[in-house]
Amino acid sequence: MIKQIILAFFGSIFPVILFNIDRKRIVWTGFSGSIGWMVYLIVYNYTYSPVMSSFVGAFMVGIYSEFMARKLKTPAMQFSIPGIFPLVPGITAYYAINSIVEQNYSLAYFKGFQTIAIGGAIAFGIMLSSTTVRFIIKITQTKKVKRANKAK
Repeated sequence: MIKQIILAFFGSIFPVILFNIDRKRIVWTGFSGSIGWMVYLIVYNYTYSPVMSSFVGAFMVGIYSEFMARKLKTPAMQFSIPGIFPLVPGITAYYAINSIVEQNYSLAYFKGFQTIAIGGAIAFGIMLSSTTVRFIIKITQTKKVKRANKAK
């Protein structure tokens, strides 16, 4: 498990280098991928569902990305995009295409549907985390304004 988390760290760092994102944030983007993959592994050990595991992993990547974006004053996408690289269902898509070539259409359908479901779960996890963080910030700001108005 530790080996996979370390490899996820590097799997998140290499796209950062490729996309020329600020070099000062390379380590933080690596942690994004490590957190996402660690959560994926933990959830997968309990649910055995790659779709649910990818959703929760992407959700945690999104939460981490929003937190780091506010801390380092940079867009959250700089952490979320590299952070989901380890979660992308590349091998599942390969099996789907390979099954089509081998004319095993039932397996191709299953793997293709699973690939689409995992991709959707990743997108939904990132979107939900971003929305959740913004909602919590808005509630917090509203409470601060109400307290300030009561103090007057």
